[in-house]
Amino acid sequence: QVQLVESGGGLVQAGGSLRLSCAASGRSLSNYYMSWYRQAPGKEREFVAGISGNGGTTNIADSMKGRFTISRHNAMNMLYLQMNSLKPEDTAVYYCKADPNYWGKGTLVTVSS
Repeated sequence: QVQLVESGGGLVQAGGSLRLSCAASGRSLSNYYMSWYRQAPGKEREFVAGISGNGGTTNIADSMKGRFTISRHNAMNMLYLQMNSLKPEDTAVYYCKADPNYWGKGTLVTVSS
């Protein structure tokens, strides 16, 4: 059974930065594609960023390119999301996902204007 636990969320002012972490347990996820999603109040969950098992390929949603960076540390079974130049519209619950369909419970990011 894979468990994913996100951390690092919080309240930050617009223009600030946060680094989210996702700790995986239960099995090594080094061969699995992992990603971050987010869900803002009243909106559907949306893709934020994804990374291949060896970290060699990353995908970032267009609205976050240049501001967000995804990375992973397979030896520690960790996934990260570095978020810079945060905007109020980035306010959401951020979820970690490991393929095929393992999800964390999320961490709340609130960006104040």
